[in-house]
Amino acid sequence: MSVPSPAGHGPAAAPVALSAPPGSRPVLGPALVELAEPVLASLRAACDRVETDDAACAEASRDWWPLALSWAAAGRLPARAGAVVRPASAGEVSDVLRVCQASGVPVTPAAGRSGVCGASIPIHGGVVIDMTGLSGLGAVDDRSLLVEVAAGTFGDDLEAALRASADLTVGHWPQSMELSTVGGWVACRGAGQYSTRYGKIEDMVVGLEAVLADGSRVRTGGLAPRAAAGPDLTQVILGSEGTLAVVTGALLRAHPVTGHEWRAAFGFDSFVDGLDACRRILRRGATPAVLRLYDQAESARSFGTGDASVLIVLDEGDPAALSATATVTEEECGPADRLDDVLVEQWLEHRNDVSALGALISRGYVVDTVEVAARWSALDGLYHSVVSSLRALDGTLAATAHQSHSYADGACLYFTFAARPPDAGPDGWAEHYYNRAWDTVMDATIAAGGAISHHHGIGLNRSRHLPASLGPAHRMLMAIKAALDPAGILNPGKLGLPGPWGAPAWP
Repeated sequence: MSVPSPAGHGPAAAPVALSAPPGSRPVLGPALVELAEPVLASLRAACDRVETDDAACAEASRDWWPLALSWAAAGRLPARAGAVVRPASAGEVSDVLRVCQASGVPVTPAAGRSGVCGASIPIHGGVVIDMTGLSGLGAVDDRSLLVEVAAGTFGDDLEAALRASADLTVGHWPQSMELSTVGGWVACRGAGQYSTRYGKIEDMVVGLEAVLADGSRVRTGGLAPRAAAGPDLTQVILGSEGTLAVVTGALLRAHPVTGHEWRAAFGFDSFVDGLDACRRILRRGATPAVLRLYDQAESARSFGTGDASVLIVLDEGDPAALSATATVTEEECGPADRLDDVLVEQWLEHRNDVSALGALISRGYVVDTVEVAARWSALDGLYHSVVSSLRALDGTLAATAHQSHSYADGACLYFTFAARPPDAGPDGWAEHYYNRAWDTVMDATIAAGGAISHHHGIGLNRSRHLPASLGPAHRMLMAIKAALDPAGILNPGKLGLPGPWGAPAWP
């Protein structure tokens, strides 16, 4: 079954307007790879849409990384591409990469640019390849519950087309649903808010279409529901953030839309008590789509519930399965107070609201969120360690957390910090505080044996921590990079990988 492509849309504007003057020096260093006229001519021959005007290149050279948003508020850019190339097919992507490899030009893949870690910032200039021109659904195999989708398809367009044509859902509902694309989800191993039911994107992807640095087009996976045909090459590309290949399409698992739902809200005396209830629910095999727990500070801020630590539960699916989930959840949350289910509706109404970020940054606050993951046995200690350490930093106004995604073996902790440090610069932002706060969370997570990212990815912001997080296995990643991209042109400077143009000039 083939279905029409959705109309699609371009990247949403970042929450802080960019006022960088033409020719302004990028924050991350002046050593940008310039594009000579013969290279631009070759790019124009490879792709119909190549833009080199200052406004287009400046806007395409940033994402939603809060540190870069603070620079934008001060009229500064993190970096600047020499050209924005907008292919409309995998063939054009292939031709563009051949040109860039032959010319030694760095290529940074981008699409919605809703990432918050700087993954799509072209820190060495060169080419930004905008993938939003590759959009829409391909074949839908309703019998096997598999759907083909182009990498540049935005999340809301995907769901609208899939539901309209086949009454199916992928089940991936990130906060950035209207801002992010399938390729972006794949690049950073993203997670949706319903991940306890449907899994993260790596659980949904059956196979990929991608283009390697030399322009070769490859397909991975997708032949059968399980295979023992060597290493899983799909998982090698997943999470590589454009450093190993440029993803052009994906084969995803889908699920029937049932229209049946169950909701509940509970209050706990402490965040730790709520975590243990979540653990017990998963241990018994129940997997509610949403199992979201807020500490007391976040609960008071979001729900006005006083000293309670609020647990939001929502599930969808077959009525028999919903009944079993409800029974297990209510039994394990029995000692806690049942709260009004209207809190779930309140969460649904505000879950994708990101308006506060730009407003706070524009007013000079240092603010960000940091999501990490760890085993249940480590979560209590990690929560207390991070929150207390953040609150001890001079200038911290708030340090809170919620648990956003749960699994049988552990969960994701989502920390939020806000500060007005005394050493703030003339624009009101304090980069030293920002980096100290991030180092605090990363160091504590590594010490606890956790993962330094659950779904936002590594990008530029976490790059300095990835070698310590992976340990000796980081050398394996370096070897894979050298084999697939020997010239080092694909998204250089990310994932802690060495490259031909050196490291960015970190502020």
